[in-house]
Amino acid sequence: MRPKNRAVVFGSAGALVTATLIAGAVAAPAASADSRHGQDREARGAAVAADRAARAGIDWQDCPADWGLAKPIQCGYVSVPLDYAHPYGKQIKLAVDRIGNTGTKGERQGALVYNPGGPGGSGLRFPARVTSKNPVWANVAKAYDFVGFDPRGVGHSTPISCADPQEYVKAPKPDPVPDSEADKLAQRKLAREYAEGCYERTGRAMLEQMTTPNTARDLDVIRAALGEKKINYLGVSYGTYLGAVYGTLFPGHVRRMLVDSVVNPARENIWYEANLNQDIAFEGRWKDWQDWVAKNDASFHLGTTRDAVQAKWLQLRATAKKNPIGGVVGPAELLGFFQTPPYYDSSWVPVATAFSKYFAGDPQPLIDAAAPDMSDTAGNIATENGNAVYTAVECADAKWPTSWHKWDRDNTRLNAKYPFLTWSNAWMNLPCATWPVKQRTPLEVKTGKGLPPVLIVQSTRDAATPYPGAVELHQRFKGSRLITEKDAGSHGVTGLVNPCINSRVDAYLLTGEVDGADVTCGPHATPKP
Repeated sequence: MRPKNRAVVFGSAGALVTATLIAGAVAAPAASADSRHGQDREARGAAVAADRAARAGIDWQDCPADWGLAKPIQCGYVSVPLDYAHPYGKQIKLAVDRIGNTGTKGERQGALVYNPGGPGGSGLRFPARVTSKNPVWANVAKAYDFVGFDPRGVGHSTPISCADPQEYVKAPKPDPVPDSEADKLAQRKLAREYAEGCYERTGRAMLEQMTTPNTARDLDVIRAALGEKKINYLGVSYGTYLGAVYGTLFPGHVRRMLVDSVVNPARENIWYEANLNQDIAFEGRWKDWQDWVAKNDASFHLGTTRDAVQAKWLQLRATAKKNPIGGVVGPAELLGFFQTPPYYDSSWVPVATAFSKYFAGDPQPLIDAAAPDMSDTAGNIATENGNAVYTAVECADAKWPTSWHKWDRDNTRLNAKYPFLTWSNAWMNLPCATWPVKQRTPLEVKTGKGLPPVLIVQSTRDAATPYPGAVELHQRFKGSRLITEKDAGSHGVTGLVNPCINSRVDAYLLTGEVDGADVTCGPHATPKP
């Protein structure tokens, strides 16, 4: 899903992405001769672009002041073709940053390139894991330059847009859960208008090239510009799908690859089915959080059972539907805020605290957390851009159902059992049903010649990228190893403190070694109020 938190577009305002990550339900047809010819042209174009980038390198400079990346982090740009079938045609610029390894010259093992997910997430904060002295990454930082980048269309890399940012974040938005056919019709209109806005504000030429395979080709051009023969790659959430596609297209260019919280790469899952599966997983993780809130009733006073906490949630939701809290926080905004606990354990305490304070008579923390900040124009631009990229990539990657009857039937059925996220997720992705440019056939992810062992890390109760996705990628990448974090569900495992996992990640990145068999680890520590 998109960055890590999903800015739910129509029915709700809020947080992901990573998103994380959902979309197209039609079984993909076999590749035609024409599509194979197109892939061949793009492969040749990627080789031309990589050769050009290797000669040009990157002109590293201090980062622009407004990027928030202080020395010794350095920034630069890499030029890539807009369309790899035409490598000598229009070029676009990608923003890249780096920090050198903290160890000796002899300890250096190259560049570790990072993608945080989305689609639509920026990786430029990755080198800050070194400047902030993040202990989880201290050993790896001795060996690697940490390299981040904004993928095409994101942030400082030829950004795209689908709506006016201030209008996009404005609240309150309509309740994503429809009460009538008229509500559904209104949401369908918003989704169609959003798709039209993407076309009008971004243009056909750019919109058609906003695909995961193109971002993978961009990644290979960045590899070449860095002067690296092979890439070391860390991908989280949607970044795992980017890694899977890169590993399929460029298996001989991978030195080490670590993927964390995995998108199911099966063609039939990209992307419509992935969103439906996500709705089910979110309901489970929502209940996990409610159980934790109930267990800590002495701190939060929201009820001693899951049902009691759910009743408080429904009461809050009904109140906000009738009269938006503070005039701006309705059900959509509440969902944007409350979906963060199913994503990240780090949100468990702050969300429960704001929830608790509301029922203790202080609504302000909830308003401050859930309402948009209309004065933060830069942040609002970034939020709108993140969602634009999320939509553009998922809509372009795969052929989506165009029948409203199918969308309505599938989501009505799911909502009956899994109501927490289902309808907001549907509206967020519905622009893909009327997408105004060509939709592709997803790549068949598979092991190619030269692909080394890939390390896969996944928690069993992940909501954004359900566990079966890791199993599927493990089966497709021969020689890979799967580390399972059992009875946990925070999205993004490798950044958390869990020695069973941290030690194996270090061993893999520093020595290339993997265990002789797959490993199951216990959960990381549960948050404490």
